[in-house]
Amino acid sequence: MDKSILLEKFTIIGINHQLADVAVRERFSLSYEEQRAMLRDAASQGIEGMIITSTCNRTEIFATTSDAELLSILFVKHAAGTMAEFQEYGFIKHGEHAVHHFYRVAVGLEAQILGDLQIIKQVKEAYKLSSDKNMADSVLHRLMQSVSRTHKRTRSETSLGVGAASTAYAAVQMAKRHMKSLLGKKVLLVGAGKIGKVTCKNLISMGASNVTVVNRNMNKAERLSMRFPIEVAPIKNIDIEIAKADLIVVATGAQHAVINTGHMDLCDPESGTKLMIDLSVPRNIADEVGNLPYVELVNMDMLSDTLDETFRDRQANIPMVEQIISEEFDAYCTWLSELRVVPTIRALNTKFEHIRQQEISRFRHKMSSDTLSEVEHLTSRIVNKIIAHSIDHLKENQDKTEEVTRIIQDMYKIGNEL
Repeated sequence: MDKSILLEKFTIIGINHQLADVAVRERFSLSYEEQRAMLRDAASQGIEGMIITSTCNRTEIFATTSDAELLSILFVKHAAGTMAEFQEYGFIKHGEHAVHHFYRVAVGLEAQILGDLQIIKQVKEAYKLSSDKNMADSVLHRLMQSVSRTHKRTRSETSLGVGAASTAYAAVQMAKRHMKSLLGKKVLLVGAGKIGKVTCKNLISMGASNVTVVNRNMNKAERLSMRFPIEVAPIKNIDIEIAKADLIVVATGAQHAVINTGHMDLCDPESGTKLMIDLSVPRNIADEVGNLPYVELVNMDMLSDTLDETFRDRQANIPMVEQIISEEFDAYCTWLSELRVVPTIRALNTKFEHIRQQEISRFRHKMSSDTLSEVEHLTSRIVNKIIAHSIDHLKENQDKTEEVTRIIQDMYKIGNEL
């Protein structure tokens, strides 16, 4: 089975934390509306399948096309970065390498936090958007099924997911190490969305007992307060809450800074250092805030899980995870190979059925209804068995799919039916 031929129309391009810092990544981050617009543009250009994964650490476009130049043009059109920046910091992978990378991203091997628990959810959400916009063709649908199964296997058959690995977890761990303890510290969490919820859970589980949540949508913050012992404050009071807090964690989906130096005016520079952690891309805390003498500003690029006691356990599982990916990848390639012979099988079935009906029609008037029924049944079984042998032969010779298919097409003269 020649995988390069089967996968030649897959391409992935993107910007990620391995190649670009947060300042570059935020220029290539795509909002929900920008992703929708890009999917529409891609469809108008004849691309049948595309998945856009845009997270705090990466924006990557996986598509069923071999035209990387077109993907790059579409990416830059909808992002704030330039083509020159993409060419310097971005990557392009084709065929087998593209598909392998997609598997690795989904299971967390390419994540900043090894085995990141959030990435599979983000990939699935990206696929859902594509599906909703009719940009998830059959090969992408089957691939997502394979990727989901791969992720489940890595969690059930290995310890890659041990230790609640996520950027939110790493952020709270960093804060705990910096402050020695979260007990008694005043914590402000800005954002009650998906990452905000996970961060809140980690804060409480690691000992924070004085947490206030600020969110533009008060209903979301109040719902979060029903799950955890936290306080809720209106967004208009963010300046006051910042002044009171020892630790500020920002995790919103805003496409701009939600905290700038103007929000720091009520702070007392003599009251001690404020640790501010920005979990957002684009960044939600303005760079200038980090220049204040009483502020220590941490962004996504400063987070790491290598100090976590479970990191080495997760790291030891990488070979096993790679083996699972290899197995599921091979199974997917087998399905693609079988998919390539479906038109031939259908044409063969049509050809044989036509011959069967032609031959029966010559004697139909000479047979009773009972005899005709028996002949129909018998000849149908014969045709099905012959076709079954052809199908088995095609599947058993997947490494010669094109050659065997061509022989069968020539033998039964079915090229015109395809």
